[in-house]
Amino acid sequence: MASITLKDIVKKYGDGYPAVKGVSLDIKDGEFVILVGPSGCGKSTLLRMIVGLEDITSGDLYIGETRMNDRAPRDRKLAMVFQNYALYPHLTVFENIAFPLRLSKGQFSEDEITRKVESAASTLELQDHLQRKPANLSGGQRQRVAMGRAIVRDADAFLFDEPLSNLDAKLRGQMRTEIARMQRRMGTTTVYVTHDQTEAMTLGDRVAVLRKGELQQVASPRGLYEQPVNLFVAGFIGSPPMNFAPGELDGDVLHLPFADMPAPAGVARAGGGRRVLVVGIRPEHFEDASLLEEGKKGTGVTFEANVDVTEWLGSDLFAYVPFDTNPDVAKTLEELDRDLDGEGLRTQLVVALDSESRVRDGDTATIWFDPARAMVFDPETGENLTFDADAAKEIDAQNEVDRKASLERAHAREAAAAAS
Repeated sequence: MASITLKDIVKKYGDGYPAVKGVSLDIKDGEFVILVGPSGCGKSTLLRMIVGLEDITSGDLYIGETRMNDRAPRDRKLAMVFQNYALYPHLTVFENIAFPLRLSKGQFSEDEITRKVESAASTLELQDHLQRKPANLSGGQRQRVAMGRAIVRDADAFLFDEPLSNLDAKLRGQMRTEIARMQRRMGTTTVYVTHDQTEAMTLGDRVAVLRKGELQQVASPRGLYEQPVNLFVAGFIGSPPMNFAPGELDGDVLHLPFADMPAPAGVARAGGGRRVLVVGIRPEHFEDASLLEEGKKGTGVTFEANVDVTEWLGSDLFAYVPFDTNPDVAKTLEELDRDLDGEGLRTQLVVALDSESRVRDGDTATIWFDPARAMVFDPETGENLTFDADAAKEIDAQNEVDRKASLERAHAREAAAAAS
């Protein structure tokens, strides 16, 4: 195992296009770090530079204490799992997993190869499939074979390039669990690329969010959710995504298209005197006022909403509430929607209500939210004017404590199993 350090990494192609723009990132030994962002943000290029499949234009890459810029991929002691599995169709599962060991030209005996392959197969529940060919396996089984090939190499780090994108939704969920369990048990440094923020939030110890080749924020999943540094991160993290609406500042009040709310302390000064700001409220921070306890109603903002469409999903009820945006921030929100791979649809609130709510299509509903949970952004710079640096540090410090404790528990279970 080893740490991975990126110092001001830049990638420019022959035509001068900058795919990666000065990314610096410290990945701790044994840490699970996710590179996430929309299509074309440079995350896969960054991963390929780490493994050595792309040249680094400038900057420094260290694995452990060793600078790796000019080392060949085979000398970096990294194992990569690709999106398309990259299995050899004419080889059995056993031989596919054993392939990197056989490439080492006599370094391992047949007994050692068999032991390593069978150990990896046991970890991934492939024992009954070792003599089958890839064509006779399901997508999830093929992905586990690709992971097995990475495991037997005893690599310093695992690199995953969108490994679950070819699987259906149910299999993706199952494989997320398998990958998380394997990483915790082995404690191997892992870098994982995905465009799916659900994967990022459920798998990573820390998540690095990229936009157009630039690193926006690196934090724990909870840190990104509760303390995003800017509009882009706030919009990318969360499902359904955060609602953004124009807020017209009038003294200590923000006038939204659907309600008035108190302006957070210091926002007027931080906003540089701008009259119109962008207010972000997550769907899950709204509630059906008719289901609230009486004492809670007076602690937040209540407004009447004309509901366009509802979606009942069993655990949640999503209500869609159209509103008119302000032309002063319309351009900013349209650009953000494009960067987030959106479809440029109508401006509307997505409100997540309790599944017991009786709100339905065409209703006029009374909706409640806590203004203390709203975020306010500068429409020019995208900066989160309500970002709390101390709270963000506290969240990530607790996340690091939890990560180490989780690894210790996994190692203790492994030791107990080996002893028995």
